[in-house]
Amino acid sequence: MPSYQPADVERRWQQFWETNKTFRTPDPGDPAAAGKPKYYILDMFPYPSGAGLHVGHPEGYTATDILARYKRMAGFHVLHPMGWDAYGLPAEQYAVKMNVHPRITTRNNIDTFRRQIKSLGFSYDWDREVDTTDPNYFAWTQWIFLTIYDTWYDPIAKKGRPIADLPVPEDVRKLGAAATRKYQDGHRLAYQAEVPVNWCPAMGTVLANEEVIDGKSEVGGFPVERRPLRQWLMRITAYAERLLEDLEPLDWSHSIKEMQRNWIGKSEGAEVDFRLADGTESIRVFTTRPDTLYGATYMVLSPEHPLVAKITTPEHAAAVKAYQEAAARKSDFERTETAKKKTGVFTGAYAINPVHSESIPIWIADYVLATYGTGAIMAVPAHDERDFAFAKEFGLPIVTVVRPPDEWLAKTHSTVADLKEPFCDEGIAVNSGRLTGLPTADAKRAIAVTLESSGLGHRRVNYKLRDWLFSRQRYWGEPFPVLHGEDGGTVTLAPGSLPLVPPDLEDFKPTGTPEGPLSKATDWVHVSIGGKDYKRETNTMPQWAGSCWYFLRYIDPRNASAFADPAKLAYWLPVDLYVGGAEHAVLHLLYARFWHKVLFDRGYLPCPEPFQRLVNQGMILGEYEYHITPEVYAANKDKLAELNLVAVHVPKKEDDDKESYVLRAPGAGGTSVPLPDEMIEKRKGKTYLKATDIDLNGRAEKMSKSRGNVVNPDDIVTEYGADSLRLYEMFMGPLEAVKPWNTKSVEGVYRFLTRAWRLIVDDGEEFKLHAAVKDVEPDRDTLRVLHRTIQKVTKDTEGMSFNTAISAMMEFVNHVTKLEVRPRTVLDPFVLLLAPYAPHVAEELWAALGHKTTLAYEPWPAFDAALAAADEIDVPVQINGKLRTVLKVPAEIDDAALEAAALADEKVQESLVGKTIKKTIVKSKKLVNLVVG
Repeated sequence: MPSYQPADVERRWQQFWETNKTFRTPDPGDPAAAGKPKYYILDMFPYPSGAGLHVGHPEGYTATDILARYKRMAGFHVLHPMGWDAYGLPAEQYAVKMNVHPRITTRNNIDTFRRQIKSLGFSYDWDREVDTTDPNYFAWTQWIFLTIYDTWYDPIAKKGRPIADLPVPEDVRKLGAAATRKYQDGHRLAYQAEVPVNWCPAMGTVLANEEVIDGKSEVGGFPVERRPLRQWLMRITAYAERLLEDLEPLDWSHSIKEMQRNWIGKSEGAEVDFRLADGTESIRVFTTRPDTLYGATYMVLSPEHPLVAKITTPEHAAAVKAYQEAAARKSDFERTETAKKKTGVFTGAYAINPVHSESIPIWIADYVLATYGTGAIMAVPAHDERDFAFAKEFGLPIVTVVRPPDEWLAKTHSTVADLKEPFCDEGIAVNSGRLTGLPTADAKRAIAVTLESSGLGHRRVNYKLRDWLFSRQRYWGEPFPVLHGEDGGTVTLAPGSLPLVPPDLEDFKPTGTPEGPLSKATDWVHVSIGGKDYKRETNTMPQWAGSCWYFLRYIDPRNASAFADPAKLAYWLPVDLYVGGAEHAVLHLLYARFWHKVLFDRGYLPCPEPFQRLVNQGMILGEYEYHITPEVYAANKDKLAELNLVAVHVPKKEDDDKESYVLRAPGAGGTSVPLPDEMIEKRKGKTYLKATDIDLNGRAEKMSKSRGNVVNPDDIVTEYGADSLRLYEMFMGPLEAVKPWNTKSVEGVYRFLTRAWRLIVDDGEEFKLHAAVKDVEPDRDTLRVLHRTIQKVTKDTEGMSFNTAISAMMEFVNHVTKLEVRPRTVLDPFVLLLAPYAPHVAEELWAALGHKTTLAYEPWPAFDAALAAADEIDVPVQINGKLRTVLKVPAEIDDAALEAAALADEKVQESLVGKTIKKTIVKSKKLVNLVVG
């Protein structure tokens, strides 16, 4: 083999690793693990789509694989597994589209993903592979659901406890078993309730709030509407405070923590009761600004509020009902984010403002949601943007109760009595009775005391987080392990009867109604036990169920008696490093943390948090492409055809201002490719199609089939090899950055690997060591280059700065290539440095250097700090903080010598003429500052 042949090298070593189970992770207690610190590296496991991988998917997998291989060589006992998130709406949507049973499409998709992932040489322990659709796996998903169902949250102990430990009031017990059961059901962490939900008619299912983006389904982008349905929910709100508190010590990015904090949405304020004017009822509101109570000039209830029907007067009933029906057809997003004009209807009822006893009207409006707070607000239009807009629309009073600063009044052309826009910041209370003159913070404390002493309200912490909607009216999901009795009670299946496997339906399509496809399997749905008739749940669990705990099953994937052995869980948890996309910051991460905490509270897990360190890789966009407007396209159709260019229509999107056409050139086999550089030219700051006046707009976009910009990793591996793909994805830029793909640039790292190959392997017909490689001592300069490279690659690999580590290895190859004699003693450690990044070629080069075993567990090279240190460093010298010169001094210089060198410098001496040194500040190897007078 005279030259570097990736296909041959990679095929051979992948087969070697698989045959020899090179990356099998021994269990704790195995002699192979003795004395080694553990390191659990986890990828967010993929949903295996029908489209297979695109080049964006392997980015995170490559990063974790580099670190896993490095940690093994550094002496760690590494767990690095892979599996499949195979249940859920995307898989079912694909199966419906293809008219093939989801079990078949899912299995085929997994086979494709597995093949593609294996072709990239990732060092996963494939003996630990899991699949959320495997009955041996989802039996434990169902078991965990039953455990959550059997748990209530004790606010005193601040932990989940068995439902049997729930104190049931004596007066409830006296009413009998049914009353006791109802009381327990009202406290379970998994419960059923009729609630307003996000119904997606096109998908025929409800969606959790987190699955709705801008009023549309996250999957497919279909419209979503609100309707009341009886559903399963998870009482995640009980854990809101712990989910917030336990974020603090985690090694996660600030942005991800903030996304979770904002979604949980903790706010401190007060609950206040407004008595109806007729004295029949009270309306409770939550407000973060109780100091503005004197400015509450009307109230607003959500259209779904249970009091609406009771308080609406006959003359307003028709208008209220019509408004309620219209609001039900809107999503929460449409109601709160997109409506420019505020709408509402007066109920005819009045409430009493508790601080000044004046009557204020009660309206309903869709900008108030039943799912937040109490579903009712006191409207303070002077100090809230939405209330201000509503008051202006309907001519309602606006009373200023917080005085804005004079500069704000001047800027907005307002007076205290006539605000032109709402003032929503803190200030000094005005028109507020005894609160007048107090700063906002003091006014809040004072009104809270008043409300509590009078029994009209109390201080309260509220959360934006809602309980997790846990039902889907679909087929492809885990069945609920419960039975519903004729008396309305719920009976859980015994753990020994799990898994509850879904029936094998030929017609698995959604029914379009709240009754899911499982309702079609009547023999499966209806069950008779002990002479009693029961009905199985026809909803299924959401996709998130299986992904909430998969990292636990990796630890003990074949255990038939528990989801994992406690000793193994204690050894491996928490996960040391979790890598995945930032798009899962709320959905998956919040849900997984909640399940983990429940299992921890119940004694099944050794730690309260699952993921100690979290890193989000940036998105890899499609190739940089050039767009033209529809007008330019229409005017130049003939010219484009003459140039044999393809114009692909890109429709207008929600986040785009215009539709466009992407210009592409002919590729091999009837395909099209991005316009080559030679067809582009710049003129006067603009980009044009060469030799034409066709104005181009260049940009890179997210990879998707609809845009036609997906790059298949199989094509890259075929042309350049897996090591080149791995290396290029890491070399594109920082791991967390968003980067455009450029297939041409892969050639650059391929050339580097070819140079590394020729550094060691002879160019002749046989596979043998290059004649320049000798057993000789390296010169000092080469030794320095080696040890600086080891130091740099070690530091950057640990810090996941993979692009700069690769640059350091490129510099090493450039240096050694120039040597007439290449010392074997510097090539061995270089190949070990290369191994995590380009493992196939590294294994082959290791063999070429005469080694007989895999390098996967070879010790990571150590560096000599003295040799790695720079020969000289630059140190600035300042006088009174102003730069006077920069010294070039030995890197090993001490502070005394550095001070002496600064004082001896000619420029410094010139600057000191006629001056006295009052103080000398020396920052070791960084700075000298002379303070003179």
